[in-house]
Amino acid sequence: MNGRVPKFQVVLADLYRGTMKILHVYKDYHPIRGGIENHIRTLAEAQAAAGHQVTVLVTNPGGEKPDVLLHGVRVVRAARLATVASTPLSVTFPFQLGALEADIVHLQFPYPLGEISQLVAGGKRPFLISYQSDVVKQQTILRLYEPLLRRVLRRAGRILASSPNYIASSPYLNPLADHCTVVPLGIDPAPFLQAEPLPLPPSDLPTLLFVGRHRYYKGVDTLIRAMPHVAARLLIAGDGPMRSAWEALAAELNVTDRVQFLGDIGDGDLPRLYAAADLFVLPSNVRAEAFGLVLLEAMAAGLPCITTEVGTGTSFVVQDGLTGLVVPPQDENALSTAVSHLLDHPELRRQMGANGRARLLAEFTTPTMVARVEAVYEALIYQLQAAS
Repeated sequence: MNGRVPKFQVVLADLYRGTMKILHVYKDYHPIRGGIENHIRTLAEAQAAAGHQVTVLVTNPGGEKPDVLLHGVRVVRAARLATVASTPLSVTFPFQLGALEADIVHLQFPYPLGEISQLVAGGKRPFLISYQSDVVKQQTILRLYEPLLRRVLRRAGRILASSPNYIASSPYLNPLADHCTVVPLGIDPAPFLQAEPLPLPPSDLPTLLFVGRHRYYKGVDTLIRAMPHVAARLLIAGDGPMRSAWEALAAELNVTDRVQFLGDIGDGDLPRLYAAADLFVLPSNVRAEAFGLVLLEAMAAGLPCITTEVGTGTSFVVQDGLTGLVVPPQDENALSTAVSHLLDHPELRRQMGANGRARLLAEFTTPTMVARVEAVYEALIYQLQAAS
């Protein structure tokens, strides 16, 4: 024995002292809003608060500082050359990824530039991928990218999936199921637990609520088509490219008196909006809806949820018959029947809401998610150091 401490033991000691250097990689970050962007921010800020050195590498949408500290997280924004098929391109991105110091690199998929940069410039640092969603819409790009996609998935130290449902249904994850770890997304439930209801215009009707970006896969058109058969009013919070089409559909069906578009709701008022509703509906129509963070917010608020079976986390988060109801996608008859059933049974709604909140607190909080992710980091770093 030469008296030197094995390298992997030094690394584990550093981890214990809270000195892990973590690099997150994606296309956008706060103040850009979106499900993945919000998830990275939640994870990165919690890791920084725990004492880790956390850096996020993204592209610059324009007007943002290229290197800034936000709530303990270093945010590095590479110059953006162009955006093609919702994919920001940057010449400097791979070089910056290779130059940033990190013990572990955490990629958010899908973002082809991030995955390519890791393969080209990531070096021998261990990396993992949070597989947020299959590529659903950009099929032409997928045909070109698929060989590289499969390669990066095989080379990742671990693949994180937000639900077992997605592993089982994804043609890319299912063959690599043994290489996957389920780490559900999490939120801070505190703002939703005791929120006072947001004042709404008075109505004798119960209130349905949808919250989310107005994108094609959210399926709000199906929900609007169900409204002529439902004795309720519908509040639609958020904004996006489908808003005008959905507003036109509500006018066509003569339900504008019971369907209200609220636009974006501030973070301070969002818990109060949930508290003012009777039932939450996420009627997504394709597997681009990989999880549904809004379901967690609704559950934290004690709301029963109705969602759809698209082979993803929506039917993992919402347990059919226990915390809400799961119906087929793009089926306004099934959706209206489910909504009417819960509206006609207030005690069932109350029990499902209580069950959902209990499930949320047990499985889907930020501390639980962060601890699960950190355990994967430590295992990967240990494995690399033990093998060196």
